Amino acid sequence: MSKRDYYEVLGVEKNAGADEIKKAYRKLAIKFHPDKNPGDSSAEDKFKDAAEAYEVLSNAEKKAKYDRFGHAGMGNSGGFSGQGMNMEDIFENFGDIFGGAFNFGGGGGGSRGASVRRGSNLRVRVKLTLEEIANGVEKKLKVNKLVQAEGIEYKSCGTCGGSGRVMRVTQTFLGQMQTASACNTCSGTGKVISKSKAGVMPDGLERQETVITVEIPAGVEEGMQLSVRGKGNDGPMGGPSGDLLVLIEEAGHEQFVRDGANLHHDLHLNFADATLGTSKEVPTLGGKAKIKIAPGTQSGKTLRLKGKGIPVLNSYEKGDILIHINVWTPQHLSKEEKTFLEKMKDSENFIPDPQSTDKSFFNRMKEFFS
Repeated sequence: MSKRDYYEVLGVEKNAGADEIKKAYRKLAIKFHPDKNPGDSSAEDKFKDAAEAYEVLSNAEKKAKYDRFGHAGMGNSGGFSGQGMNMEDIFENFGDIFGGAFNFGGGGGGSRGASVRRGSNLRVRVKLTLEEIANGVEKKLKVNKLVQAEGIEYKSCGTCGGSGRVMRVTQTFLGQMQTASACNTCSGTGKVISKSKAGVMPDGLERQETVITVEIPAGVEEGMQLSVRGKGNDGPMGGPSGDLLVLIEEAGHEQFVRDGANLHHDLHLNFADATLGTSKEVPTLGGKAKIKIAPGTQSGKTLRLKGKGIPVLNSYEKGDILIHINVWTPQHLSKEEKTFLEKMKDSENFIPDPQSTDKSFFNRMKEFFS
């Protein structure tokens, strides 16, 4: 079953601004919130659909990719499938936009009891060569992260009885009013550490150097950020882990300059080869390719190697290699060469004329500049 268009899900136009998108999501999330629709699976699905749409359209980079490629452009670039997430993840990511309409203590309204605190995200930079970007690459990243310490034991919080919340009764002119708030002893988690060891933080975490394997797809670009779910810092008191955010950097290349999916390469020719025509080997990211230089090729002409560039992310398309011709002008001439050119500079053959076919002149010039 194909997914609905994200703009259709939120009920906004494609040119909608960030505030309008946020307002539309908030309205739908409140309408279909599980606490307002207990036992209604249809409302829960719509709640998740709205969260998925908002997660993409509220992110400028993902929104641009979605506008260009649709759902196929999302792939594994950091988006999530709302239908595949649990409620805690949605509340953790987006609960702050509700302005107190619900209590999102890690899982929804007050009826949901103790909260689960998610670990913070980790950010790392990865520098890739053009060859790695063209083919995709597996990287082993060494990170210093917070992990659940071994040997830690927990027990139910004595203050809140494990509920994560404490009830308070206050007297008002309308009578008694009962309110619930997060337990200060356990920070709303419902549990406290009963057994620890040296070096462990009060929330049961300790720092540890860890190697994480990350699959980087072909076609990524400088400045792009990939999200590896669940590979960030572990959550306090046994909570779920945050994400590992991988920021892409590109290393410079000796032969190419990248422009999106296309690559640019400067090819220098001597005067004789440009005049008479020749074949030349040019570099590609997978080796070399031979191209034909037509007789009379002018400096500034661009030749194209179709499909030899960078793959378009989450697509079967590939860019091209653009070969820019530069005719090299000699800087150091022998006395004979200089004399010859002095004699020839007033010849009509030196006047730009694409119809010129004086091969004897071309052959004489090739002797000097080949």
